[in-house]
Amino acid sequence: MSITSIDDTDRELISLLRDNARLPVVTLAKKLRVSRATIQNRIARLERDGVIVGYTVKLRPNVEAQRVRAITCIAVEGNRAAEIRRQLTGHPNVVALHTTNGRWDLVAELRIDSLESFDAMLNKLRLIDGIANTETSILLSTYKL
Repeated sequence: MSITSIDDTDRELISLLRDNARLPVVTLAKKLRVSRATIQNRIARLERDGVIVGYTVKLRPNVEAQRVRAITCIAVEGNRAAEIRRQLTGHPNVVALHTTNGRWDLVAELRIDSLESFDAMLNKLRLIDGIANTETSILLSTYKL
């Protein structure tokens, strides 16, 4: 499915599901002023076409209070971004990975159990062949999910 085939109702549906993917189909239908069958068909189509690829659980940040959370900006040497992305995608402490423009090629969201483990992980990350430079910021508080 191409982005152009997603209409305003699909966008509103996706927005509602992002906020709470457990909303009943009846509630979604009422909020969007369409039939239940329409919602079911749209969700099925969005899943089938790969627009919706899964559902997840959002936790309050203080639930994992003992975990270190950070954002690492990564500069990649030459044209090695795809190779680096593959390596980081499989890493258990990388919970999100984004491409970007500007000074940094990739931005990785990291989570790990302790500062000592975090230090060791950053040292290993910086040794990956093809990573030219990194800059990391530890996340202290979260105000919006």
